[in-house]
Amino acid sequence: MPITLRALILVSALFFGAAAQAAPAARNAPVEVSSGVRYELLARWDAHRLNQILQTDTPKFAGVKVDYTPARNGVRLYRITYSSVIPEKGNAPTVASGLLAVPDTKETSFPMVSYQHGTVYGRHEVPSFAEDSPETQLMIAQFAGQGYAVIGADYFGLGVSQEPEGYMVKASHQQACYDLLVASHSVLDHLKLKSDKLFLSGWSQGGFVTMAFLEKLESAGVAVRGAATASAPLDLFAAMEGFLDFPRPNDAVWLNSIFILSAFSYENYYGVPGLARSLFAEEHYDIAKKAYDREPIDPAAVPTDLRKLVKPDYFDPHYFASSAFGRLIAATQAYRWVIKSPVRNYYGEADEAITQGVGRMAMTYAQAFGSGNKVVEAVSTGPTTHRGTFATAVPQWKAWFDGR
Repeated sequence: MPITLRALILVSALFFGAAAQAAPAARNAPVEVSSGVRYELLARWDAHRLNQILQTDTPKFAGVKVDYTPARNGVRLYRITYSSVIPEKGNAPTVASGLLAVPDTKETSFPMVSYQHGTVYGRHEVPSFAEDSPETQLMIAQFAGQGYAVIGADYFGLGVSQEPEGYMVKASHQQACYDLLVASHSVLDHLKLKSDKLFLSGWSQGGFVTMAFLEKLESAGVAVRGAATASAPLDLFAAMEGFLDFPRPNDAVWLNSIFILSAFSYENYYGVPGLARSLFAEEHYDIAKKAYDREPIDPAAVPTDLRKLVKPDYFDPHYFASSAFGRLIAATQAYRWVIKSPVRNYYGEADEAITQGVGRMAMTYAQAFGSGNKVVEAVSTGPTTHRGTFATAVPQWKAWFDGR
């Protein structure tokens, strides 16, 4: 076991007071581990259910047929509720939730994948509410159905969290994922299980969060065997500048949500009153606020034309870059450090949200260091859409992780 991961597990045992002699949870009965961590058994999915996800549900969700390795075991799904802090608010205490999926086998040690989910529009379309999260279902079926433990943070403002959503708020994403990792080891200890290998993966927004989480783990000295993403917005400023001033014919109509969720999240988490109002046209501000707050709205009433939703000044690159919103966006990147862990960023050549340039950005940056930092690779999944890139990349993640 890498010494750094062993240290993390030891910290979880000491901090959360994991009881090695405790019995596993009874179905649906929440179990207090201590120090703010509890878990509950949600369900058991058998191999038949997992293979239905691989063969029927995922192709319907992603719009592409992919050959997945069939599940060979059932899986137990747990929701973990844990204490965390909000770095952007002076480490104010909060409570968050996440998923732990454990193979239902006789084994007692599993490699672990921390999966970071993509952008969602419902508070429960997240890992610990897996019935409402098709992307999480694919990860459970492909990884937990073949002997991996899978964890996934719901992020602040989603799942059971009572905070406003912290969309693309980097330090909060890092904290939520890190604290779930520690809490999950505490729960595994409680279940008399363990994990010695750690992998990271994420799609779309979750690809950004994966790389941000990797940055935090490397800074803390936690060993990561490999990190893989699909359609990751590694540099939000580059992505948004493209949406505003260099639009493509195939740009997704739902890109308006990226501006809405980030503007209100940054206003809340970075403490910038009026930030969202400064960005959106006055006649569309109220419905944008309702969309962020997850209040009932007619989606057709939210302009998909950014030139109607966003004030004209923001289409001037100099104004955008110097605005309060633009400066926060410019700081929202997850690749500008000397990466030590093996990384593969998968991108689609027909992705309607993430350009090939943004998808390859971490590798391009890493290769700019003298002879090049070769641990970072960008991998094309061919002419795939945003969802198709994810669906196509997942079995490639699995094959790569299996070899590590």
